[in-house]
Amino acid sequence: MLLLSPYLNFNGNCEEAFKFYEQVLRGKIEAMVRFGGTPGESFAPPEWKDKIMHTRLTFGNNVLMGSDAAPPHYKVAQGISVTLTLNDVQEAERIFKALAENGTVQMKLEKTFWAERFGAVKDRFGIPWMVNCEAGNSGQ
Repeated sequence: MLLLSPYLNFNGNCEEAFKFYEQVLRGKIEAMVRFGGTPGESFAPPEWKDKIMHTRLTFGNNVLMGSDAAPPHYKVAQGISVTLTLNDVQEAERIFKALAENGTVQMKLEKTFWAERFGAVKDRFGIPWMVNCEAGNSGQ
C-alpha cells in the first residue's frame, strides 16, 4: 500500500492546530511526541521542551502529520495546499466554515464548473487548504 501524507510545520502552535484539526476532520490524534526527553531535544531551544516534535492524526483512511519547527527553521507554508476531496456538500461546507474561522478565505466555497463546491482558505494557523466536493457527488 502507498499512502501520501502531508507533513505540516508550525511556529510553536502545532498542538493547538492538531487538536483543532482532530475536531474539524473528526479524526483521532494517535501520537503527540514532545521535544523534551527525546533525542530531538538538543535541536530545540530549552523553552521548546513542551513543543511538538511529531504528531500524527488519522481520519478515515487519511493521515496528517506535523511538528513545531524550532527557530530559526520555521518557514511559512508557500506553494502548496492541503486538499480535502469530499462527496458530501454539507460536510464540505461544515469543514470549510471551520477552517475559515479566524483564517483568510482566498476563494469562497461555491459551485464551479468542475465541482459542486470548491473553496480555498488559509486557516488561523497559516496552513493553506482547498476543499473540493466533486461534481456529480453532491451527497444530498
